[in-house]
Amino acid sequence: MNRNLINRCPSTRLLSPLALIVLTGLGLSVASAQTSAQSQNTRSATATSGSGQYYFEFRSRQSWDYGHTFVVFGRVGEPPSKKNVAGLSPKGDDPSMWVMGHYVPVPSDTGWTDGDLEDRYITSRYRVLVSKEQYDRTVAYIRQLQARSTTWSVELYNCNAFVADIAHFMGLQAPSSTWIYPKVFVTNMRKINTGHPEAANELVSENVKEMSNPTRDGRAMINAGLIRPDSAPAGSASPPHVTIGAVRVSNRPASSAGGAEHSP
Repeated sequence: MNRNLINRCPSTRLLSPLALIVLTGLGLSVASAQTSAQSQNTRSATATSGSGQYYFEFRSRQSWDYGHTFVVFGRVGEPPSKKNVAGLSPKGDDPSMWVMGHYVPVPSDTGWTDGDLEDRYITSRYRVLVSKEQYDRTVAYIRQLQARSTTWSVELYNCNAFVADIAHFMGLQAPSSTWIYPKVFVTNMRKINTGHPEAANELVSENVKEMSNPTRDGRAMINAGLIRPDSAPAGSASPPHVTIGAVRVSNRPASSAGGAEHSP
């Protein structure tokens, strides 16, 4: 797989100054490291709200570190295509773009990435049904958002923030922080939009819990002994070395200086 299951995620030194490394929906793409652990992956059942013949499905998926957040859309009953996927990530397959994005904004891609349409990698999802008129209006907004979202930044604008903009346009609530794991982001968004207002206060505890999840991502699976590093198909990309320091989190908005702090 070309853009496998790493979708540009942090390298420790980079986390220090930015403080949000464990909390950002990113990804480098190396699904290869996880193909042998399909049975370990969490396939979250689709929670649906709204009504209509068209849908927008907010998804999170596994990647090498932390994961990736994106949205898939289309007509109910029809399989989605790559053109019906929108998400924000560093441009291309060069890991250096992901690394640079921890210091300065880098050019972005805003469409499909490898693994987005494979159920075995999905960790959480939330589907919203809409009418044709609502669908067309939102798709038009997504295309505009894709056109103007020309850069990706861990700190300033990541994949969670991109998806949050789409949710807000649709009149939905989004988690108060974009500096959280993608799985937690989508799960929390599903809860706060389906009659669980208490979920807003669970954001920090759920994010901390996800940190120790042994099937959180490829690296966590290897550390837990669930898969072997040498199980990746020949020719697959090698992920950059990543170590993770202690992190303190907050559910305050990402714009807040105290959104997340790195502890030396």
